[in-house]
Amino acid sequence: MTSAQTMLASVLLATLVLITSINTPGCAMNQKRDEMFPPGVIVSPYDTATGDVLWAVIPPINESGTSVADSMNVGDSLVAAAQGIRGVRCLSLNRSLEALRALGLKDGIQSSADAHKIAEYLGADAVLAGSITAYDPYDPPVIGLAIALYARPGAMANAAKSRLDTRALTMSFTDFGTYDGLSFAGEPVSVVSEYLDARDHSVLMAVKSYADGRSNQNSALAWRVYIASMDLYTQFAAHHAVGRLIDEEWLRLSRQQRNTRRPKP
Repeated sequence: MTSAQTMLASVLLATLVLITSINTPGCAMNQKRDEMFPPGVIVSPYDTATGDVLWAVIPPINESGTSVADSMNVGDSLVAAAQGIRGVRCLSLNRSLEALRALGLKDGIQSSADAHKIAEYLGADAVLAGSITAYDPYDPPVIGLAIALYARPGAMANAAKSRLDTRALTMSFTDFGTYDGLSFAGEPVSVVSEYLDARDHSVLMAVKSYADGRSNQNSALAWRVYIASMDLYTQFAAHHAVGRLIDEEWLRLSRQQRNTRRPKP
C-alpha cells in the first residue's frame, strides 16, 4: 500500500469515528425522549380477597371564601383520585348526588347517620366527605382540602352515630400536612387536612413526584404544567389528600390489628 493509500485509509477511519461519535449521543437522546415509566400508585390496606372496597364521594362544601371554587369539579377530582387507589372502587359523583336527592339531604350530610344512610342506599362501604378550605387559582395556586372517611357499620370499621361538628370542616389551615387536632363528632375512621400552597418547596416537590409518569418531561413546562393550570393543580391536590388519607388508614388498621393481637390481662 502506497503512502497516499495509507493516508486515505486513515482519513476515512477518522471520519467514520467522528460520525459515530456525533450520532451516538443523538440516538441516546432520542431513546431518552421516548422513555416511558408508570406514575406512582396509591395502594390501600384493605383486604380485597372478596373484591375491592367501594367508596362514594360527596361534593365538598365550599368554605374557601371565594365563589370561584367549583365544588363539583373538586368532587370529580376526588372521585378520580379514589378510583386510582389500588384496592378501591369509587362511584361517580352523579350517583352520590342522586342519593342525596333521594334521601332528602339537599344540604349534604349533617351527621354520621346521614353518611351511613348514603352508604346503605348506594351499597358502598364508605363515604368520603369534606370541604374546600382555601382556593386561589392565580399564580402561584393555592388549595386547601379537609376530607373525612365515614365507614358503613360492619364494612370497614364501626362509626358512632353522633352529630357531625361542621366547624371542623370550615377551618382554614395554614400548615402543610395533617392537622392532628382535627376531629369530627361521629368518629370518621380517618381525617386529613391539607393546605397546598405552590410557593412552598415541599408542595412543589410533591407536585413533581405526582407529575412523574403523568406529564411530558420534554415539553416546555414539563412537571410545572400542574401548577400552570388550576384544574391540573386540583387533580394533584385531590390525589395528594386522598393519598394522605390512605396513609392514615394504614396506620389505623395497623393499630387495630396490634390491639386485636394484644393478650388480655
